[in-house]
Amino acid sequence: MLLDQGHKKRGRTPIIRAAIVGATGYAGAELVRLLTAHPAVELNALTSRTYTGEFYESVYPHLTGQVGQTCREQDINQVVAGADVLFLALPHGLSVPWVVAAYQAGKKVIDLGADFRFRRRDIYEKWYKVEHTAPELLAVAVYGLPELYREKIRGAAIIGNPGCYPTASVLGLAPLLGQGLIDENRLIIDAKSGVSGAGRGLALGAHYSEVNENVKAYNIAKHRHTPEIEQELAAMAGVPAGTLKISFSPHLIPMTRGILATAYADLRDGVTIEEEVLREKYREFYAGEPFVKITGADVWPQTKWCYGSNYVFIGLTVDLRTRRVVVTTAIDNLVKGAAGQAVQNMNIICGFPETTGLTGPGIWP
Repeated sequence: MLLDQGHKKRGRTPIIRAAIVGATGYAGAELVRLLTAHPAVELNALTSRTYTGEFYESVYPHLTGQVGQTCREQDINQVVAGADVLFLALPHGLSVPWVVAAYQAGKKVIDLGADFRFRRRDIYEKWYKVEHTAPELLAVAVYGLPELYREKIRGAAIIGNPGCYPTASVLGLAPLLGQGLIDENRLIIDAKSGVSGAGRGLALGAHYSEVNENVKAYNIAKHRHTPEIEQELAAMAGVPAGTLKISFSPHLIPMTRGILATAYADLRDGVTIEEEVLREKYREFYAGEPFVKITGADVWPQTKWCYGSNYVFIGLTVDLRTRRVVVTTAIDNLVKGAAGQAVQNMNIICGFPETTGLTGPGIWP
């Protein structure tokens, strides 16, 4: 999908026009930051319900001199008509009409919400408590985790961009699934997220005085990312969706960005594997993946390593005493867990080098 619209950007001809629907949330703002620096993208429309008519750079002053647009109202017909690719940074339940309109118009759409991540309508409706009004498009949508579905993404019109917790959890466990190594019915994932994962809206649980000097578990055994993780792990294990169950425990950490997910998997009876052998299996599984980094022995990922970047760090060990594999994965929840992965998907579907606009390292300290 290489298009030339004849517009100018920094003296060059951009190849695609991109619209960001919901551009003033945290994920939307991260999309703006990444796409303003993309050499082949022109931001055609930035929509916002809260800041319609306001100069975008007054909402996010750190982008002063980078954007030069006002926030537009969310007029589906106008926005779809003017864009080649749409990014939807909306709460669940709100993306369906946009996806339908974009699909009918022959446009590409990347949904950062949950509406098109599921292959089964009943699972989505059970966990999100809303009716899916375009279930026929679930079969058209592709789950946008490039490390697992790159070839399907390449020809897709609708991308269901993965959630942040699922990205970290699935990438950490994928090389173990379907190999006869672990008991796939006894998976435990303990994950911690920075506060930006809660979004920009006002909520008591995200107030400074509630979060600072505090760590808390939440939505134990009922977090909405649970079935998404189960769906993808089941696919890797080669079993039907809904048959693989996990114990998923999310926690809120007093930091802005980052996810650290630690997964525990029991070795099957009779299976013995040395740590370095397993580490080599991970390196082989992710060979050639530009954003996945497997750490060495006794080197455990930290969220600070990927702060502001699209990189994924995975560390692992085999505890022969308990006969358990332990895998820890670190990502930035707003980049690889949201906007960066969306740009990675755009690069693939538009035929750009996959790493375009995403190669910068994390920020330290």
